[in-house]
Amino acid sequence: MVIFKFNESLASLTTPLVRFMNRPLLDRPYATVVFAMSADGKIAADDAQPSFGSDADYKHLECQVAAADAVLVGAGTMRAGGSAMRVQDSELIQARQQEGKSEQPAQIVCTRSGKIDSDLPFFSQAVPRWLLTTQKGAQKWQENSHFDQVLIHETSEQSVDWQPAFKQLKALGVEKLAVLGGGAIVAALLKAGLIDEFHLTVCPLFLGGAERPTPVGGPGFSEDDAPKLTLLKLQQVEQEIFLHYKVEH
Repeated sequence: MVIFKFNESLASLTTPLVRFMNRPLLDRPYATVVFAMSADGKIAADDAQPSFGSDADYKHLECQVAAADAVLVGAGTMRAGGSAMRVQDSELIQARQQEGKSEQPAQIVCTRSGKIDSDLPFFSQAVPRWLLTTQKGAQKWQENSHFDQVLIHETSEQSVDWQPAFKQLKALGVEKLAVLGGGAIVAALLKAGLIDEFHLTVCPLFLGGAERPTPVGGPGFSEDDAPKLTLLKLQQVEQEIFLHYKVEH
């Protein structure tokens, strides 16, 4: 574990591309969850797009996105924010291009129902847009050009089938995946054993609220079944704490 304190190294949060860390060969993308949260573990006030992170947290998020081949968000997260988290820093874009990547990672929206407002700013952004959905969810989108890829993976309960979905993402060239929410998707991916790392920024405020979202939603885990984490790095920048965890599989 590496510990930094009291603004020791903001630069280490903003390295142009975050390198792979002794990662095993996988038949799926290496998946990293990235969240800012309040000191009491809330990632948003109600359904609003969170805005309590600092400039340093935003840069940290942008670096994680720049390091990814694709970004995954749920439909609820997309509805709340309305747009994709794009790489805007010219040095990060140049670093991606030097590694043979496109300027922007693919932006994957996951929705079982397919209900996404086609008037969202997301659909006018200059990013590759992919949809991960079920047979029913795909019906609305297969006859238009809003998405560059429509990936259909469905369980017998008409939910998204994550294991084959991740295998297809790997086949499509997604080696590293940044997962930006929401909590229900993170919970499903944890249950399926598909999350490898967490980057959590603890912000200096309390939001409270029993129903407000947390990084991991869903029905929860028992103590015996709860995914275990190893702390890789802890860093303080101003009043925020940046935590980097590895998920033990």
